[in-house]
Amino acid sequence: MRVRLGGAGAAGYGAALALIAFLSGIGIGDRTGVRTAQADSARFVPWTRAETPSLSLKDLNGAVHQLADYRGRVVLVNFWATWCEPCRDEMPSMQRLKETFAGQTFEVLAVNYGENPPRVREFVERERLRLVVLLDPGQETAKAWRVRVLPGSYLIGRDGRVRYSVIGELDWATETAVSVVRGLLTTGR
Repeated sequence: MRVRLGGAGAAGYGAALALIAFLSGIGIGDRTGVRTAQADSARFVPWTRAETPSLSLKDLNGAVHQLADYRGRVVLVNFWATWCEPCRDEMPSMQRLKETFAGQTFEVLAVNYGENPPRVREFVERERLRLVVLLDPGQETAKAWRVRVLPGSYLIGRDGRVRYSVIGELDWATETAVSVVRGLLTTGR
């Protein structure tokens, strides 16, 4: 499931997503015992653009993070918002993915799409997330990355190049997702 950016307000999206999920039988949320969107290899779309967009954003404490700072690591860059139900639903699986690769050269950068810092901080603390959360207040970074749908995710190889994009919600704790990340860690790209 995914939320298209632009057009209707956040409340309208929530109602539309709930109706779509109900009618299609798609489960939302893994903490409630309902399944999240499964990961199959077709969901990982190879990146075709020559360049990797820049990323230089502040975290919740005001420290600046640049994607270049993470060169040598495999990085999952995820664009999300607290009002986006599929975004909220996939967060725990990203946390589990990070824990799966604890002690290895892997990082998750959760880029919030334009919300105020107190709202984002409250969500992160309530959900007990231990991810690097970055703020994109004017959505300029999301525009540079051509994010059209939330959640939108990108896997970056250790060479700093985008390798795959994933549109919409994904269960990042599945064996397929873990295998893709493990492959990037192993190949060194």
